[in-house]
Amino acid sequence: MTNGASGVLLVVETRDGAIRETSRELFGIGRTLASETGGSLAAVVLGSGLDAAASEAAALGADRVLVADAPELAAFTVDAYAKAVDAAIDATSPAIVLLAGTTGGRDLAPFLATRRDVAYLVDCVRLARQDGSWVGTRPVYQGKVLTEVRAAGDGLTFATIHAGAFVAPEPDAGRTAETTALELNFAPGEIRVTVKDLVQAEAGPSNLEQAEVVVVGGRGLGEAANFKLAEDLASVLGGAVGATRAVTDLGWRPHYEQVGQTGKTIAPKLYIGLGVSGAVQHTVGIRGSETIVAINRDPDAPIFKMADFGIVGDVQEIVPKLTEKLRAVRGG
Repeated sequence: MTNGASGVLLVVETRDGAIRETSRELFGIGRTLASETGGSLAAVVLGSGLDAAASEAAALGADRVLVADAPELAAFTVDAYAKAVDAAIDATSPAIVLLAGTTGGRDLAPFLATRRDVAYLVDCVRLARQDGSWVGTRPVYQGKVLTEVRAAGDGLTFATIHAGAFVAPEPDAGRTAETTALELNFAPGEIRVTVKDLVQAEAGPSNLEQAEVVVVGGRGLGEAANFKLAEDLASVLGGAVGATRAVTDLGWRPHYEQVGQTGKTIAPKLYIGLGVSGAVQHTVGIRGSETIVAINRDPDAPIFKMADFGIVGDVQEIVPKLTEKLRAVRGG
């Protein structure tokens, strides 16, 4: 590492004082990289009202927590967040800075990397140190191919991490870390964008990103009314219902249930696809699933190529029987 740089710095986004799930996932890969490179794991937590978030960052594995707590950081702006991250980099001298692949992370990482004239690895699903350089693996061509990208040089590197690519570690409530408050003074006009208000998009009754079981219906269900099959199966499994883009485009289900490249990226323990063909636009959003089950009448449906278990048949015949059997086994 040049200039004495070592270790990993995580940029931790918050919402209403709580760490966002995409930022929690950073601690899994961050802890691994810090251990492999013999460095420490630092985290800069950004937002307003961050006492609980700072404690959680320590519980998730940070050796050092830098708290950037200011009213100007309550909502994301590149100017304010960049100043906080710059201060954290100066305080920790990391070899690599990891950001979640959120809208904010994808704005902030190239901005900081360009300003410092250093490398930026985009949308990584794997990250490793090889021959003195950072090497990232990222999906291209709508997830059809994985390619390796190498950071030029051996200096500071920025990387954004694909949502769902890594599992957030279980927090250790008894774990503590050195915690430092970053002193940030914003001059008038320094923040060029003012966020007047935040409007929460309709989120629906279930949180697809957090669900351990997700039942996704595709166009193969035939019509909107047949989504009751997905709802009943999800209910008996204690899971959430999702949909493919084709389904939401038809108006059968609301957009907030859409899973895929232009919808939600999910990583449940169990994914069940009902009448899902397996278009790349959809499968790029489910790659993090532990177990994939597909039910489709077309034996050549692409979904079967990535499924752990596949059933070729009519969902309208199979799913009610499966739901009935599960309900009996699980005691109603």
